[in-house]
Amino acid sequence: MISEAQFQIEIEGIIANAIREDVGDGDHSSLACIPATATGKAKLLVKDEGILAGCAFAKAVFAYVDPSLKVEDILTDGDAVKYGDIAFYVSGSSQSILKAERLVLNAMQRMSAIATKTKFFVNLLEGTDTKILDTRKTTPGIRALEKWAVKIGGGENHRFALYDMIMLKDNHIDFAGGVTKAILKTVNYLKEEQRDLKIIVEARSLDEIKEILENHEHVYRILIDNFNYEDTRTAVALIGDKCLTESSGGINEETIREYALCGVDYISSGALTHSVYNLDLSLKAV
Repeated sequence: MISEAQFQIEIEGIIANAIREDVGDGDHSSLACIPATATGKAKLLVKDEGILAGCAFAKAVFAYVDPSLKVEDILTDGDAVKYGDIAFYVSGSSQSILKAERLVLNAMQRMSAIATKTKFFVNLLEGTDTKILDTRKTTPGIRALEKWAVKIGGGENHRFALYDMIMLKDNHIDFAGGVTKAILKTVNYLKEEQRDLKIIVEARSLDEIKEILENHEHVYRILIDNFNYEDTRTAVALIGDKCLTESSGGINEETIREYALCGVDYISSGALTHSVYNLDLSLKAV
């Protein structure tokens, strides 16, 4: 995974780009009717049920727009919320609050939806040793926010992007000429480039798993992709403690627990980030 420093760079970039996109050369609605000296206070009102996420990001947005804005925490990221709850109050320049409003709401609504769905999946896995992972199936430009929300919901992050982990999938394997060639070429590449990246290899069959295991000392995790329950259990038994295991491929709330009971270490789900409905939140003047 990326470092905390790189993650912060991603967050700062998201804020700067979003404010550029939304504000442009000025919030003329506010500039037209609200004096620059006017001050006010607003509350972040919850109008839904779920897991709250994005409070820390909201603080960063307010600080970027106007460092003099003050935030009073009532709730925090990861808290279960219901209709009528207040997450925080923000006070200071009325123009600044309005300038930050839409970015705060857009981000928190989506982050809370992702955290809520992740927590639902985490609860389905309760009592097993399996952990839920996100994927790279994220909204372009705001991946850091969506992966942050998965963590808030109790899930774990897969690789952040193409640069922080090697993942040899079906196309890599086919283009490289097979599983063994793909692994050995990758090992040589990492050695030549002096890079220390973990290697995950996707398997499409039990035969491919057996072939991967011939070079298991180079492999961090085996992705058991689109296997049924019986073959997944067989794959886990074959792999043993040689590598970590991950199931993926169309796994949903109806099947996730059964795959976990097959003994895999991880289950990855793109649905955590690509199939959510925003949690209803609003910022209201008080």
